[in-house]
Amino acid sequence: MEYLLEALHVIKVFGTLKVNDDVTLKVKPGEIHAFLGENGAGKSTLVKMIYGALQPTSGEFRWMGKSVTIPSPAAARKLGIGMVFQHFSLFDALTVAENIALAMPGAFDMKKLSERITRVSRDYGLPLQPTAVVADLSVGERQRIEIVRCLLQEPKLLIMDEPTAVLTPQEADQLFVTLARLAGEGCAVIYISHRLEEVKRLCHNVTILRHGKVVANVDPAKETAASLARLMVGGDIHVVKSAREDQRGATRLKLDHLKLPADGPFSVELKNVSLEVKAGEVVAVAGVAGNGQSELFDAVSGERSLASAAMLAIDGRPMGHDGVNARRNVGAAFVPEERLGHGAVPGFTLSQNVVLTRHSSDEALVKSGMVSSGGAAGVSQRVIKDFDVRKGKPDPEARSLSGGNLQKFVVGRELDRKPGVLVINQPTWGVDAGAAATVRQAIVDLARQGSAVLVISQDLDEIFEIADRIAVISRGELSEAYPASDLSSEKIGLLMAGAHELKETLHAARA
Repeated sequence: MEYLLEALHVIKVFGTLKVNDDVTLKVKPGEIHAFLGENGAGKSTLVKMIYGALQPTSGEFRWMGKSVTIPSPAAARKLGIGMVFQHFSLFDALTVAENIALAMPGAFDMKKLSERITRVSRDYGLPLQPTAVVADLSVGERQRIEIVRCLLQEPKLLIMDEPTAVLTPQEADQLFVTLARLAGEGCAVIYISHRLEEVKRLCHNVTILRHGKVVANVDPAKETAASLARLMVGGDIHVVKSAREDQRGATRLKLDHLKLPADGPFSVELKNVSLEVKAGEVVAVAGVAGNGQSELFDAVSGERSLASAAMLAIDGRPMGHDGVNARRNVGAAFVPEERLGHGAVPGFTLSQNVVLTRHSSDEALVKSGMVSSGGAAGVSQRVIKDFDVRKGKPDPEARSLSGGNLQKFVVGRELDRKPGVLVINQPTWGVDAGAAATVRQAIVDLARQGSAVLVISQDLDEIFEIADRIAVISRGELSEAYPASDLSSEKIGLLMAGAHELKETLHAARA
């Protein structure tokens, strides 16, 4: 058997949009094979067909040399195909073990399954507590559940859609060790990622899609990240211009000894968080997932009220007791980490999702309790154009967009308001290189126009590309914000060990 999986002239059509157009490719046993392409190029649709979640309009799949129809994910798993989705397929109210049990075939003993989860997750460097409730976990921890759930099924082919988007560099390194070991044991891996350097480091082969068509099949070892990016987009990638801002204005966002108690057994308490973000600058918060980033966003956005109004001020106005809409009404905007379900309602159209965050602050959209559908559609179309959101129809439901395209829309919706204060959590999670450059440039441009921008991100490359100052969050404590020029990835890695030890560590690193 030379090939484990073959796709022959596969076509997938949604309405009038041909998402996959005559795709032919082959994957060998033990091969880590990357699928690259812009958001909307057809990568996720293709792997969903391989996993049985979608059916091809025409064409053929062959598994171990034999033509197959894969009618469902259950059929795919029976063949030996596992998939880690970009959007998590987890039940928030259930525990880690219960979520994993739902995907396990046949009868099982929950105690033994929990023991196996603990052992496998520990061995692969993706530690999980089987009794933890998913609703209380960070996005990074939820990603671990998806990966471990697949590994427990011992697949012959493992599909991974943006697996490192929410992992720290250390977690990603451990994942690469795991994948290399699986490949060495004969398991094939289909790997979708927008991080081109990790594709070069990890993968044996690369298939590049553009507008649904296969445009290249290359050896990543013989390419550069820039050449791969050019093949993906058909041209050069925009270089973000983010000259450090020396002339900062007045403080627009101020956190003053902000405290927030943990709201669950797996939540993180925020302890005396102090930070000022001034007009004209981008301040980034770095840290390992699960150290208080979600709680910090909830506190700043108004999703959780604070004990004292003075703990948070926007343009000098104490607003710690005010909710999300009140903060929006004074010119603040917020982009949460989870785009589907938190940043956008899956079953609502894009224009309806515009209204959700602007109904209280934009009279052109809502006046005297009446929604202007034309106004909402106009905003939606402007965002779609400015951020190159790829879609299948004029006003699609949010859930019909690829992850990267939905991220562009959610970010663009808030940037379109030209807010005086922007707080954005993981701005380019799952976004291709070209789109990431567009989003990052828009963030920088907003700051240079006089806004204060607070970025929470686990992507250190992104942080260094756009931030004027960088703070580190660890165990609910936030360090001082240091000029980006004073730090490096290595220093930040050291500082993540504990924000309370920051000054001593920084001084030692400088010495």
